Amino acid sequence: MKALIRFVLWLYGLAFLVAATPTIALEKHPLRFVDPFIGTDGTGHVFPGAVVPFGMVAPGPDMEDRGWSYSSGYQYQARSIMGFSNTHISGAGIGELGDILLQPSTGSKWTGATTDFRSSFEKATEQASPGYYAVTLKDHGVRVELTASQRVAIQRYTFQRAGKVQVLLDLQHGILFGDGPRVLKSEVQTDAAGGEISGTVWSKNWVEREASFFVRFDQPIARIITLPPQQGDQAPRFILEFDLGQAKQLEARIALSTVDVAGAKASLAAFGQPKFEAVVQAARRQWNGLLRRIEIEGSTKEKRIFYSALYRTLIHPSDIADVDGRVRGPKGAVIQTKTGHYYSTLSLWDTFRGVHPLFTLIVPERVDGMVQTLLDHHRAQGYLPIWTAWGQETWTMIANPALPVIADAVLKGFNGFDRQEALAAMIATSTQPRPNAPSWAQKDWMAYERYGYLPYDLGEGEAVSKTLEYGIGDNAVARVARFLGKDHVARRFQSRALGYQKLFDPGTQTMRARNQAGGWRTPFDPLVPTSPMNNPGDYTEANAWQYTPTPALHDVEGFRELIGGTNGLAAWLDRFFSLPSLGDNKHLGQEALIGQYAHGNEPSHHIAWLYAYTDAPERGHERVAQIARTFYSDRPDGIIGNDDCGQMSAWYIFAALGFYPVEPASGRFTLGRPLVRQARLHLTNGKMLQITRSNTAVVMLRGLAITEPEFDYQNLLAGGTLSFPRARLHTPKAN
Repeated sequence: MKALIRFVLWLYGLAFLVAATPTIALEKHPLRFVDPFIGTDGTGHVFPGAVVPFGMVAPGPDMEDRGWSYSSGYQYQARSIMGFSNTHISGAGIGELGDILLQPSTGSKWTGATTDFRSSFEKATEQASPGYYAVTLKDHGVRVELTASQRVAIQRYTFQRAGKVQVLLDLQHGILFGDGPRVLKSEVQTDAAGGEISGTVWSKNWVEREASFFVRFDQPIARIITLPPQQGDQAPRFILEFDLGQAKQLEARIALSTVDVAGAKASLAAFGQPKFEAVVQAARRQWNGLLRRIEIEGSTKEKRIFYSALYRTLIHPSDIADVDGRVRGPKGAVIQTKTGHYYSTLSLWDTFRGVHPLFTLIVPERVDGMVQTLLDHHRAQGYLPIWTAWGQETWTMIANPALPVIADAVLKGFNGFDRQEALAAMIATSTQPRPNAPSWAQKDWMAYERYGYLPYDLGEGEAVSKTLEYGIGDNAVARVARFLGKDHVARRFQSRALGYQKLFDPGTQTMRARNQAGGWRTPFDPLVPTSPMNNPGDYTEANAWQYTPTPALHDVEGFRELIGGTNGLAAWLDRFFSLPSLGDNKHLGQEALIGQYAHGNEPSHHIAWLYAYTDAPERGHERVAQIARTFYSDRPDGIIGNDDCGQMSAWYIFAALGFYPVEPASGRFTLGRPLVRQARLHLTNGKMLQITRSNTAVVMLRGLAITEPEFDYQNLLAGGTLSFPRARLHTPKAN
């Protein structure tokens, strides 16, 4: 019965969609295939609430405010809701944001002594589609609907009864990394007659930040009850009472700013007074406009998986600049952006691999602004960002993943930023000390420069992973320097990038830690995964097998020769995919396993594609198909492992299209085989790239054979037909 009710609600939502956008034919609506609930059950940590592409605000339900499983505030199996906050991160493994929580209720049952504001809900009442979320709170007798623009969130409540209603406004609330409390201080102003509450909350959680807000209800506030503070509270919780008379509906509009209340208020003023339905329609038009840039032919299930994945890749990074282009930078000073955009929720360690190369194809108009953000951040902080939230450095993960993102843009011809400044920022980030960095983070380059690797006995945790990933950044600097004619710089950093060769142990065929004297780490078990928070060792959320092919992310040919040439690489990959693992461990990156392959975490993502550089590329095609069909589905548990701000999803998009950026800073893509029957990429230069399968023996682009395992970005931009052999894939069994 519940399934029937859910189906009826889905049909209702589809009917609303068609009515809202009558000028677009139904079959041209890829957003009808998007299910924001995919990835919300389990470790995907996907956010299902309302958001526009790259939106600053993202209103959604918070079921818990702490715990690894609730880093987005949501889990599909949970059946009660604390309230609805207005900023979220989708797919991450650490909780942050969750600003300005609201929770409505029919009547006036809450008092100053109330401590529990949760409500249960029936799953059949919950709906989500791009730009819209709704649910009925069973205990509070109210239907909650959410939508959003770039900087303004709207929460609309329809109560079971007219008359007096209440809304909890919790400014202490946030999605916590630790146990809290998170708020350091707050300043709040209330205007009951105007239905307005505004202020600034300073907090310390994953990052230390300030969030200014402006909340406006469409009715005056009849009464404000300030709740007694709980231990450690530094921000108020209010019960707001309204008398709606004969009406049953109340609406709240929420704007935020990293800068000040004036910035939030300006965003609300610039937004105007569009009706709720108009905002939903505008959000859906934005989503549909981007999703339509790729058309695929396939079954309904394939389209649901594909377009939901494409949707998730476009949620982040979030553009957090005010309407006047101001933003608060990583050192607390206000920056006047050059482009009017400033992107945060930059999960660069994850997204440099697939998300950013995908952006260059489907949203190239965003790329210059993203690179300029990295440069603005560098000017403020002294080095390029690693992983940012609300514009602040989190110091999460390792190495310098902004470097390949910049190199990718430069080599692909993007020039809406100063390339010389970009190179200078890359060099400074790779050479200058960071005295204010936390103890676990990179502070200087002395050991790396001296040894060519990080010795494990110098106290540098994750020594192998850091060395290998520094090489990715070094190679990115070398590529940009060479592109700009700075050959001496290129030679220096290309030499550094080859440090990985010093860590290869021929005996185990894996990358293994060395000490200062050059001796190998002993005892050593290449199957044991390590992570700094759970099982400290030489690797980052992975084991030696999983990190060994990391150099292929910047030097495929060099890695192939190191491993024994074409035949040696094929044999190594065969063993990698067949060698039994020690079992699942989500906190050590061991999820979605095939032998040693762990698709649930990023270090493995490029490995199946390496078969393209052997004499048995079809084995890679089979593995890619196996990974896609085993670890992705159109169910709520359809992602195994954190989506990581779209990287898991970007991998699937590339697999469906038949190519992948194995070397993401190279400007090239590695060939595979498309999973879909046909695809059309509508490029922003007016060209169309059609991807098909044919009876040809080799891959053909515009009638010319591609005999190498790679092709470059500029070749794609010319459009035409990219035709792959119509090979039948025999998906191997999982090990």
